[in-house]
Amino acid sequence: MRIHLGPGHDEHLATAIVSGGGTLSELDEADALVWDGSAEEFPDLPDRVRWVQLTYAGIEPFFRAGVIDDRRLWANASGVYADNVAEYAVGALLVGLRQFHASVVAKRWTKDVLDPRVRTLHGSTVAIVGCGGIGRAMIPRLHALGADVVAVNRSGRPVDGAKVTLPADRTPEVWSMADHFVVAAPATAETDHLVDAAALAAMPGSAWLVNVARGNLVDTDALVKALGDGAIAGAVLDVTDPEPLPEGHPLWDLDNAVITPHIANTRSRLTQTFAPTLEENVRRFVAGEELIARVDPNAGY
Repeated sequence: MRIHLGPGHDEHLATAIVSGGGTLSELDEADALVWDGSAEEFPDLPDRVRWVQLTYAGIEPFFRAGVIDDRRLWANASGVYADNVAEYAVGALLVGLRQFHASVVAKRWTKDVLDPRVRTLHGSTVAIVGCGGIGRAMIPRLHALGADVVAVNRSGRPVDGAKVTLPADRTPEVWSMADHFVVAAPATAETDHLVDAAALAAMPGSAWLVNVARGNLVDTDALVKALGDGAIAGAVLDVTDPEPLPEGHPLWDLDNAVITPHIANTRSRLTQTFAPTLEENVRRFVAGEELIARVDPNAGY
């Protein structure tokens, strides 16, 4: 099977294609495309391309660009980077609860200020909203720190290690069931502003919110107000709405908002991490088997 790799021709991806049973080719001769470029750069596909493998877990830009259709198979990298992002999310909770961010910028001994704010994960309950691969990777890490987990997923099927699992249509119930919250759901029309003013009002005042999904899952204006009013303790955001977060935005001025520039999944090992999944999907496509992380064009992910 001939596969075109573009646009970077990464050595890890190229090796995976060959190891899986594929042959590298030009696009006009290819049966499949492996794409690690942007949605804006995506090429017009010849009819002979029957499968497109995207190297990203979040593929909303490709849907917005009208790239993804039902004429061929599509697969993404859902779940592949779960360990990377899970590590960030648990670390983000510790940053907030232990007030590391405040100590980093302090210029004097601040025990009298920070000591009352410091909390521990041990004995707390963390709700993971959108408990897919990232959430499942978080659970043993949270258990190791003595925390329980409430999971929310689309189906409501029990998640191993979670003390309670709720289906997505019962998400409003979770805001009063946990001490802290991690948002890891896909960005769809149904999850836009999933965390809104009502959700924030239902959270405990000591809650920390972590968003590793997409910025639009959290109502930014409502979050700014909740943080400013002290309705919740704080938020760690690796994604924002808008993104990039512009200079002068109110979030930058809040000492209980920690912003990182969309780096939960570090690019330094992205293709190396994805290569084994690509190799397996090439093997499966050649064998006519079901692909890992096949995209449903109708569901939007």
